[in-house]
Amino acid sequence: MPFTRASGILLHPTSLPSRGGIGDLGPAAYLFLDFLSAARQRLWQVLPLAPAGLGNSPYSATSAFAGNPLLISLERLAERGWLTAEHLRDLPAPSPSVDYAAVRRRKLPLLREAARNFLAKAAAAQRERFERFCSEHAAWLNDFALYDALRTRHGEQAWNRWPSAIAHRQPAALDRAREYLAADVEVGRIIQFFFFEQWNALHAEARRRGIRLVGDAAIFVSLDSADVWAHREMFTIRDDDLEPYVVAGVPPDLFSQTGQRWGNPLYRWEVLAARGYDWWIERVRMALRTCDLLRLDHFRGFEQYWEIPANDPTAVNGRWQSGPGDHLFRALSAALGELPLIAEDLGYITPEVHALRSRWNIPGMKVLQFAFGNPGAHIYLPHRYETNCVVYTGTHDNDTVRGWWQSGATDAERRHAEAYFGRDPDGMNWAFIRGALASPAVLALFPLQDALGLGSEARMNVPSRPDGNWTWRFLPDALTPALADRLAVLAEVTDRDPAPPSAAPAAAEDFCA
Repeated sequence: MPFTRASGILLHPTSLPSRGGIGDLGPAAYLFLDFLSAARQRLWQVLPLAPAGLGNSPYSATSAFAGNPLLISLERLAERGWLTAEHLRDLPAPSPSVDYAAVRRRKLPLLREAARNFLAKAAAAQRERFERFCSEHAAWLNDFALYDALRTRHGEQAWNRWPSAIAHRQPAALDRAREYLAADVEVGRIIQFFFFEQWNALHAEARRRGIRLVGDAAIFVSLDSADVWAHREMFTIRDDDLEPYVVAGVPPDLFSQTGQRWGNPLYRWEVLAARGYDWWIERVRMALRTCDLLRLDHFRGFEQYWEIPANDPTAVNGRWQSGPGDHLFRALSAALGELPLIAEDLGYITPEVHALRSRWNIPGMKVLQFAFGNPGAHIYLPHRYETNCVVYTGTHDNDTVRGWWQSGATDAERRHAEAYFGRDPDGMNWAFIRGALASPAVLALFPLQDALGLGSEARMNVPSRPDGNWTWRFLPDALTPALADRLAVLAEVTDRDPAPPSAAPAAAEDFCA
C-alpha cells in the first residue's frame, strides 16, 4: 500500500533504559516517544515482540502470537496495584546490556505474583476487560498458556521431548494437564493480558503523537513453539518421533560454502491452502492490531523456499520449492483489506520475487552498508532507488555504521562511500543517515546506535554467533536535546516531516528516563 514519506528509528524495547535489567513498556518507552516527537521522527520500528526462545532471539520465539513477558513494566503493574512499592525497591538501575538469565530469575516470579494478585483483587470492570481479552484471543491464547505451563513443568524442554501422550496432544492427556495446571494456565493468560494492555496503551500514545509503529514477523516459526505443538498438521513434522523431516534455510552462496541451515520446520502449504490460509490470516491480523506497518522477514520464501533434509548437517543438499505466492496474499487481502507491509528482500532475489512484491505494491528494503562492495551492489545506492522502497543505514543483523566503517569495510568500500556521501566531521554514521533521509525512498529508518554514533560494542546481533546477542541497551542520558534537534532539522529539510508535530514535544529535561 502507498505510504507517506517519513523517517524513524529502529529500536527494540529490550534496549530501553528501564529499571529491572531489561527495557520494558514502562516510563522509558514513553520518554522515547517524547524523543521521537522532538526529533520529528514518525516511525518506531521494533523486532518481533514474541516470547524469545533459543539464544534469547525474538526471531526464535515460543509463539507467533503471544507477547514477551519480560517486556512487561513492573512499575506499571505497581501503579495498578498488582505489585507493591516493596517489590520494586531492589530493581537494578539501567545498565548497558541485558543479562537474560538474571532478568528471568528476578522478573518472572514477580509477574506471577502480580497475576495472582489480579485474580484475588481485580474489580468487576477489570475482570470483564480480562475476560473480553481471553475471548478475543482464544484461538491462540489457551494453547499458548497450556504450552507455556507444560514447558515450565518439563524444565524448558521442547514439546516433542515431553511425555508422548501430551506431545501427541491426546485428548485425555490434555484434559488432565488442563486440570492439574489450571492455576498456572490462568496466571499465564493474565500475564499475556498485562502485556497487551501495556503495549496497546503505548501504541495508542504513539498514534496520538503521529508516530507509526513498525512491527516484524519472521516467516518461519520455531519447532519449540506453541504454534507447532498445537498445529502439527500444518508443519513438516513426522507423526512417529515428532521431528521435522525437512527444515528451512538458504543455499550456499558467496558468504557461506555450506549455506545456512536454520532448522525451522517448513509449512505444509497445501494444508494451509485447503484451510484458506486461516492461520496466516490470524497471524497477520494480530500483528496489524499491535503495529501500523509490518515487515515480513525472508520475503523470498513466499515465492520459493529452500527445503533441506532434516538429517543433513548443512544446507548444501537442499532444493527450491514453490511457496504460496499470490494465493496467500490474495487470501490476506480479502480478509484484511489493504496490506501495510514491508518486504525483507535482501540478498539474491529473483525476478519472480520482485514481481510478487510489485504486484502487491509492497516496498522492498535497501541497506546502505551493502552498497559499496562491487558494481552489482549499487542497487543499494540512493540514485538507483524507486520511491516505493524502505532504506536503512543498517539492520539488527548488521554491525553499526561506525563499527562497519572501523573494522568491517574494505579500503575500497570506504573510498567509495566517502566519494558518494562525502565526509562528515561527526562520523560516517551521519553521512549515512543524511543519505538515507535525502534519498527518494518513501521510508527511511536507522538503528538508534547509528544516531548515537556507537561502534561494534553496540551491535544487536551477529547472525553466526549462537550466544551474546540481543543484549545492547542505551543509557538514560543518551537522548539529548541536541541530538533531537539535529534529527528534526534533517527530517524537515528532507521532507520527512514537513508539518509541525501533532503533539507538543517534551521539555529538554524530560528526554531522559
